[in-house]
Order: sequence, then C-alpha cells, then structure tokens
Amino acid sequence: MKKTPFRLTPYQVQWLMVVGFVTVGYALYLRYLAVEFSTVSLACDAGLQTMLCKTRILATYLFKNFVFGVVALVIATLHLIRPSIVLLTGGLIAAGFGIVLYNVGLSGLAIGLLILGFARPAPATA
Repeated sequence: MKKTPFRLTPYQVQWLMVVGFVTVGYALYLRYLAVEFSTVSLACDAGLQTMLCKTRILATYLFKNFVFGVVALVIATLHLIRPSIVLLTGGLIAAGFGIVLYNVGLSGLAIGLLILGFARPAPATA
C-alpha cells in the first residue's frame, strides 16, 4: 500500500494565508488595543461590561495559563503524526495567537513542528 505525501493545493495555501493574516491581525488588535491600551484596561478594571472587556479578560486568562502555546503544541504534534489541512489550520490559529499574546516559546516550537509535518523523503530517481 503506497502512502501519498501531504501536499497542499493552491487553494489550501490561499486559505492558510487568509487564516494566518486574520488570526495575527486580530491578536495584534487584542494585544495593543485591549490588553495594553491603558484607557481600555482602566475602564475594564473599573467594571465596564462590554464585549471588548470580556474578550480582554478571556485573552488575559488564556495567555497567563499558556493555553495558546499548549494547544498549538498539541495540534502540531497531531499534525506531525497525521498531517491534514484541518490540523494545520487549527495549529496555525493557535500558534498565531500564542506568538502575539506572550506564549512565544511553546508557539514557536509548534510552528517548527507544523513545518516538520511537510518533511518527506525525496522521490526516487530512475
């Protein structure tokens, strides 16, 4: 039984580019306009109940407990074992959030494992 290597189609590459840019863009928005912006942080800490404050609280809880990095590492390990576009997309999302939101170590390792998921032996020459 011949095992075919994991290769992305051009549409899948475009999908991953869109997902990556949207993920990192939203993570940058959360970091610089919700978590670190002093006006928003003071208003949220004073008890303002908006969607931005609730998202800020959730993002802060998740990156303080290394959830982004751990989830990215687990998904990247699964992708290394059995590559698929679904696992690659999930790993890219979790690692994108993790790198921007202070979980750089684990998320960087996850990105390395996601890249290793493409490693395959060279085709035999005749």
